[in-house]
Amino acid sequence: MILLTQGASLDRLFDLDWQLLADASLMIVAVFVLFIVMGNLLFNPAREMLNNRKEKIRGELESAANDMEEARRLKEEYETRLKEIDREAESILSEARRKALNNESQIVARAKEEANHILERARVEAELEKQKLSDEVKREIVSVASIMAGKIVTASIDTTVQDQLIEDTLKEMGDKTWLK
Repeated sequence: MILLTQGASLDRLFDLDWQLLADASLMIVAVFVLFIVMGNLLFNPAREMLNNRKEKIRGELESAANDMEEARRLKEEYETRLKEIDREAESILSEARRKALNNESQIVARAKEEANHILERARVEAELEKQKLSDEVKREIVSVASIMAGKIVTASIDTTVQDQLIEDTLKEMGDKTWLK
């Protein structure tokens, strides 16, 4: 350090001169120019990058909110469709049950009708068989009567014997044969 003398050195230390003012103003201008240059070269791109990033984040948040809303809407639509499908399935099942019961009733009715038809046909066939047997019995009676008549004629029997033979034949055949 320089040893300062008492009077001269103290004046110069705090004294402002033109050189100091020029240096100070030049430094202020240089800092201001440096600030503007740095602002344009460094700060503006950094601000722009931060703004872009902020916009990107805002867009992603909006997109996520839209996606959430779309997912919620799709979920509600899906649940609504499931309910509709359940109702439709229940409707189809009830319709199938109703048709099955209707078909069952129709099948039972047809079976009863066919059973009645079969019974009626069996009754008619039994009646025909009865008539056929009755006709056969009558033919047998006629053949027996003709055989008897032939025997009567050949034997030349009197009328009391003929009456007796007819009576015996009729008793053998029974009264029921003539009632049919």
